[in-house]
Amino acid sequence: MVRRDLEQPGKGLFPRRRGNVTLLIMSDNRVHVNQLTADQQVNQVFLVRDKDLRTTRSGGLYVQCTLADKTGTIPVRMWQANESIYASIPEGGYLHVKGRSEDYKGTLQIIIDACRPVPADKVDIGEFLAVSAYDVEEMWAQLLEIIRDVKNKHLRMLIKKFVEDQEFVAAFKKSPAAMEIHNPFIGGLLEHTLNMARAARALLPLYPKLNADLVLTGIFLHDMGKAAELTPGVAIGYTDRGQLVGHITIAAIWLDQKASAVAEETSEPFPQKTVDLLQHIILSHHGLYEYGSPKLPAIPEAYFIHYLDNLDAKMFMTLRNIANDPDPSASFTSYNRQLGTRLYKRSETLE
Repeated sequence: MVRRDLEQPGKGLFPRRRGNVTLLIMSDNRVHVNQLTADQQVNQVFLVRDKDLRTTRSGGLYVQCTLADKTGTIPVRMWQANESIYASIPEGGYLHVKGRSEDYKGTLQIIIDACRPVPADKVDIGEFLAVSAYDVEEMWAQLLEIIRDVKNKHLRMLIKKFVEDQEFVAAFKKSPAAMEIHNPFIGGLLEHTLNMARAARALLPLYPKLNADLVLTGIFLHDMGKAAELTPGVAIGYTDRGQLVGHITIAAIWLDQKASAVAEETSEPFPQKTVDLLQHIILSHHGLYEYGSPKLPAIPEAYFIHYLDNLDAKMFMTLRNIANDPDPSASFTSYNRQLGTRLYKRSETLE
């Protein structure tokens, strides 16, 4: 039932629609997610990020899922679905979709008329593998250069333990920073962390009473748990550990483990206050309880890191939303659900 006349676009659920709908058949020349606009017919392969089987008010079933390519994600619905169709949609795999795009309350979505799974060896992985635009090794070298400014001997030994952990470094370099909201690609965690470190180096001279060593170390460590929380690759998702424990708790645990390793190596206790302060930065960097922080910031350095974290995420979101808006003639983007607004695209220049 999944096919629904997929091979026969002129029959069944696929009448040849024109009128107000732009006919776009994309078998050979795909249109990326960030190029889609409302009222287009869609006929191409996407990566399935997630899926859910839901019930309508009248008791019918429909599928809601998120489709993606290397440029972004888009919400999708298939009405009049059933459990067989739902089971055949490969979460983390590839789906050939026929349907149409539409604007729903300011958000672009795709309505699926028919679909079928596609084997991974039949697609161009490069169309779905989102990676940082910057060289990972260069970013890593630049991050290490910044954190070399840390002078406190205990913090230097702690950083050294992480940098010498080849398994941790490899995962850190590959990890995305998030599933979707910001830097959702291979190398995204490193890119995000480096941006924060650069911003801190520029701003710290304005606030000489801040503990710069604590800030730089806290930035390096604040999101490191994402290296174990998220899976890099074409299908970014949560690991079992990520779902059960979460990156904030994972980072706090890793910090305690590395501090114990330093203490064992030096035969001296690692200062508990230093551990407490760094763990507080990790636990509070989301800023608010409703954003997942177990603690609210209670030291100036924690506030500093929280706002740098938020700043870099928001700049990524706004600039990407403007750059990817498919209508160059419009002054505003479509509604952005995460930001809760439409973005004005003409602020770069002044009359």
